Amino acid sequence: QVQLVESGGGLVQAGGSLRLSCVASGRTPTMGWFRQPPGKEREFVGARGWSGMTNYADSMKGRFTISRDNAKNTVYLQLNSLEPEDTAVYYCAAGRGTVWSKEYDYWGQGTQVTVSS
Repeated sequence: QVQLVESGGGLVQAGGSLRLSCVASGRTPTMGWFRQPPGKEREFVGARGWSGMTNYADSMKGRFTISRDNAKNTVYLQLNSLEPEDTAVYYCAAGRGTVWSKEYDYWGQGTQVTVSS
């Protein structure tokens, strides 16, 4: 079983940036990010495969970037140009599938990102 631990969340002002980290206890082909705004459904943010392939939700493209350090079993989510609408709990996920199939087997506990106006 792979355990995921997210960190890096916090309170930022609109227009600011934040980088989230997710450390996994083991390697998986794909690691991704989801988020859940208060009172809303969880939504896909993006994912990155072991070889570097990425897949982003259309609404996230341009502002968010996922990177991965395979040696450290760590994936990062760089959040730029943040707006209050980006306020959510951000979850790290890992699984056997590709960045397109989204076959996630493991989930972190989430880290809170709050953006003030």
